[in-house]
Amino acid sequence: MNIGPVFQLPAQLTHDQAATVAQQLGSLARTQTSLRVDASALQQFDSSALAVLLTGLREAAQQQYALTVSGLPAKALALARVYGVQDLLELQA
Repeated sequence: MNIGPVFQLPAQLTHDQAATVAQQLGSLARTQTSLRVDASALQQFDSSALAVLLTGLREAAQQQYALTVSGLPAKALALARVYGVQDLLELQA
């Protein structure tokens, strides 16, 4: 199911970009009742990418809107498993 507008994560999402991307995601999310985050473009990332997604999901829960994540690269999913947060990400095929 494709819900709401799509927020495309950039190809690079490390600590240096995390605050800006989180702010952009939050700004869009506050104007929506549902949002899909497309992570398929991610190529260079660190744990900050997961932090951005988890922050978005937490805000979504607080504001009672739906946020899903799609296209998370295998390496990012593996990183989420290492940190034990893969179940918190609402992944969509």
